[in-house]
Formats: sequence, C-alpha cells, structure tokens
Amino acid sequence: MPPSDGPLVLSVLPGRWAVCRLHAEAAVPAWAEGGSFFSATRTRDELSIVCEEAAVPEGVKAERDWAALKLHGPIPFETTGVLASLAAPLADAGISLFALSTFDTDYLLVKAEALGSAASALRKAGFEVRGEPKATPSSPAT
Repeated sequence: MPPSDGPLVLSVLPGRWAVCRLHAEAAVPAWAEGGSFFSATRTRDELSIVCEEAAVPEGVKAERDWAALKLHGPIPFETTGVLASLAAPLADAGISLFALSTFDTDYLLVKAEALGSAASALRKAGFEVRGEPKATPSSPAT
C-alpha cells in the first residue's frame, strides 16, 4: 500500500453502474458519455463500457447493478500492491469486483447488494470508506 499518514480512503460514487460489452469496432456510444463517470476500453475482441446504468439502452449486453468505489488519489505509478490490498479483503469476504484504473487512481465496482459487506471488509483491512449509502431493497416488497 502507498505510504500514508492515515488509512487510504475510498468514496462510494452515487448511483448504479453497468459494465457493457459492444463489438470491437463499435464507436463509443454517446449514451455512455453523459454521466459523471464512464470508462471505455477497447481490445481486438471487444469494446467495454462502464457507465451509469440508467443510460444503457435495452438490448445492449450488460452486467447491471454495480456500485462504484473511488480510491482517493493520486496514487503514484511506482506504488505497488494497491489493487492487491483492495482485492484481497474482498476476495476473503467472497465479494467479486471489477477494477478500473485511471492516471491518478483506482476504482472498484462491486455488486450493489454486496456494497455494505464490501465496505465492512475494506474497513476491517484498514481502509476508510466514505459515503456508503443506506441499504435499500432492490425491489419493493409484495
């Protein structure tokens, strides 16, 4: 983990997120770019988009209902073990993740229903987690 005067801090981004798979040659769609955060990664095999769930049109192949945590940065490039230190307590708690990195920092996506457990696991590992939304049911009771 990077040297720090205190615990590394993560903040929960508001909203729900989707991870989408488009054809490798597809243009980055305008619907993906409209929110407060999006990521596009192109390989020879696919174009992956992470964006606000509400923006994703019907019919787009997507994994929905993710929550996002942002690691407060910047994190210097020469710092080692940051993602491992975040991933290990989540793996130990049985929580899968989707990780993204930018020039300055890292983002973790966990399924929204696991956000409380993820925040708890990260806190136990010495991280500070801010802005965790209150638990809400994913669908109304019937």
